[in-house]
Amino acid sequence: MCHPRGAGRLVQPRLLEPFQDTNKKQREERDKSPNKDKERSLTACLLCAAFFGSLGSSFLYGYNLSVVNAPALYIKAFYNKTWIERYGEPISAETVTLLWSITVSIFSIGGLFGALSATLIIKVLGRKGTLLLNNSFAVIAAVLLSLGEMSRSFEMLIIGRLIMGVDSGIALSALPMYLGEISPKHFRGMIGQFNSILICLGVFTGQVLGLPELLGQESTWIYLFSFLALPAMLQLCVLPFLPESPRYLLMERRDEAGAEKAFQRFLGKKDVSQELEEVHMESRAQDKLHTVSVLQLLKSPAVRWQLITVIITMACYQLCGLNAIWYYTNGILREAGFTESILPYITLSTGAIETLAAIISGLVIERIGRKPLLIFGFFSMAVFFSLLTVFLNFQDRVSWMPYLSYVCILAVIASFCSGPGKTTHIFCFDQSKHPASRLEPCNIQCMSSSCKCGSVHGRSCASLSLSFKVKLFPSSHMLILVQ
Repeated sequence: MCHPRGAGRLVQPRLLEPFQDTNKKQREERDKSPNKDKERSLTACLLCAAFFGSLGSSFLYGYNLSVVNAPALYIKAFYNKTWIERYGEPISAETVTLLWSITVSIFSIGGLFGALSATLIIKVLGRKGTLLLNNSFAVIAAVLLSLGEMSRSFEMLIIGRLIMGVDSGIALSALPMYLGEISPKHFRGMIGQFNSILICLGVFTGQVLGLPELLGQESTWIYLFSFLALPAMLQLCVLPFLPESPRYLLMERRDEAGAEKAFQRFLGKKDVSQELEEVHMESRAQDKLHTVSVLQLLKSPAVRWQLITVIITMACYQLCGLNAIWYYTNGILREAGFTESILPYITLSTGAIETLAAIISGLVIERIGRKPLLIFGFFSMAVFFSLLTVFLNFQDRVSWMPYLSYVCILAVIASFCSGPGKTTHIFCFDQSKHPASRLEPCNIQCMSSSCKCGSVHGRSCASLSLSFKVKLFPSSHMLILVQ
């Protein structure tokens, strides 16, 4: 259950053990069942819910990570043109740097507000209802971003990015819950990967559409933001015909008939009595919970390490410095010594590597496990970020050093996307048995993301003697070394 006061919930070990033992016995009986293969088949309803739920949520989040990269110069030129029309003089370098950093970083600030408000919205509207309502934020943001240039208002761009951040914060809270609660246990890892894979596809799509041959031109860059409305509209057309989370229907709405129908459609079988009984047992266990403070949670041996694991994992996920690469890929590669004409295509390769790594991770996650992928990913990122720091310091002395920097950037992206980027939410979902607890990682995620981006942009804006692009990259990769 989702508790709007946001307080922790303490589960006594004696309540969990019978629930876990019963589930173990049920799994063993199910594995011996002759209908095992039939029960473990994916249904069209489940796949549609995973794809279209992610399309209007995580896809938009990934798209917004990369869409501001290609038109950065045109947006700054628009700021300068608008400033001249208003005040009769060109905008100063410090002011355009400030406006640009606000435009980029306010997306994470909006995500913080969205994640903090998601608990109450999900409690009232449910998982699917929240995703549907959330599309209104995407449409409003698309309108503001699209009309900003025509209205000669850079404030509309900034507000549009803020609203889009709210959309992403809510989506990253509601979508993992929806996917986790509608999928059977043996497919939960794979279905949960839709969230991560669609983020990668969103990043890649933003890079493709930002190519000069498509929308990455001075006369067409505004259409990059108009595209935001398309995935939202597609989700609005499909998701209403798919069921709500059966666990939400049963535990929050007490609608057993609706939950039974939802389970039947998602699982593709008529007899869902076992699934209903599991939810009933979880509901009975939650009825015996009592409200405690975060400090009491940390003192409780039953949930202390679960809470610490969730906090540390999500903090590392957002403080690893990768978003700085997505926001400023062109600037990073430019500082690495690559010419302007090939930057969009090199940037495109980073999106392709991310998508490929996400797909591979989705195929092996159930065989290898969450923890090994997380450890391997974070360790590899630390190694390649360290090498990247060394290569950047020597790139002016050795002609081929920029190519090693580029390889390190690709390796960092592949390490993140094959491990932390694709398994963190699923890992935290598994650590937190109850839906109310699963909101905590998303709040931590957006808060740490906001702090990280604010740190990067704040350092960059404070520098008046150095250009924004030169100052930014050292700030971003220093974060991972400190972490």
